[in-house]
Formats: sequence, structure tokens, C-alpha cells
Amino acid sequence: MAVDRTPVLKRCRQLGIDPVVMGINKESHRQPKQRRRQESEYGTQLREKQKAKFIYGVLEKQFRSYYKLALKREGITGDNLMTILESRLDNVVFRLGFARTRKEARQTVLHGHITVNGHRVDIPSYQVKAGDVVAVAPKAKDLLPIKEALISSEHMAVPAWLEVDIEKLQGTVLQLPNRDQIDLDIDAQLIVELYSK
Repeated sequence: MAVDRTPVLKRCRQLGIDPVVMGINKESHRQPKQRRRQESEYGTQLREKQKAKFIYGVLEKQFRSYYKLALKREGITGDNLMTILESRLDNVVFRLGFARTRKEARQTVLHGHITVNGHRVDIPSYQVKAGDVVAVAPKAKDLLPIKEALISSEHMAVPAWLEVDIEKLQGTVLQLPNRDQIDLDIDAQLIVELYSK
């Protein structure tokens, strides 16, 4: 399986992403080099795609399949793409506060510590639906990483499309998110333009 091993802070700096978006509370004190050339239209579109891929931890092949799926759905393709990315199980686990970062959420899911509607699911790309109940598996409730994540995520707000019950360590997907409920600075329309060339 391919893994992106680029240091997170370095990649955040390259793409102009705030590390907090990735669940990391560190800051880089390096001064970015001033760019000499103005970025081309293609360069801007490519940067938006790379930003989305990096934030959600998705590789090119899977990202392209998400784009094709978004294209088939009714509505605005860019908004559909963001909804598909946001409703991945690993992202939902991160948004509920059961993991500190999306990478940690992905690992938590892969290790079988998460259930959806009472059934164990170990596929990070699993698409949640409205009404799904995402919970920490009974055997995993005492795991240190999950406890640490809950402590560090107390200051994070859970999105309006999710509802969390900290006592039971479970969350409910009230509805699939629309573009207004996704707080990431990604211009999905530029990604659509890039793929439609």
C-alpha cells in the first residue's frame, strides 16, 4: 500500500494549509520563500487537488474515482466531491473526536476499533449514510490513543451534521454534509475544472 511519508508541517507549508486542519497544533517558524513567478491557472487547479488529497489522505486513483462518482450524482460536482470525501469513515471518526488526526483515525478504523450500526468496519474509505451510528468498539473503549484523542478534542467543535455522545463513545450522522457545513478552504470547482480538461 502506498503511503505519503512527507513531513506534515512541510507539506502544509507547501500547500498553504494551517496545520490545525490536520489536527496538529504545532507551528512552523520557517519563513516561506517568496515566489518569483505568478502561478498559472493549471498550477492553481493542481494545488487545490493536492490540498484535498493531502487533507483527506487519498491517493490519485481513489481520488479520481471519487470525482467520477461525484460527476454521476445530481447537483454541483464540486460540492458532491467534497461531500463524498467528508463522509469517509476515517474522516467521520476524526470529526467526532475519536482520533487526533485523520491518519490516526484511519489507523483506528483499520485496526477494527470502530463499529457502524453495531457492526465492525475496518475500511477507512467506507461511506457513511444519514442515520448511521458510528461508535468505538466495546473492546477499544479503554485504549490510550482514544482517551488521549477525546481529551485533546474537547476544544474542537463537532460539525452540525454530526451528533456525538461522549459518555457512550458514539456519534450519529444526522445528514450528509452540504458544502456550507464543510469548513475547509478548498475550491472544489477548480478540481472539477482540472479533471474536465
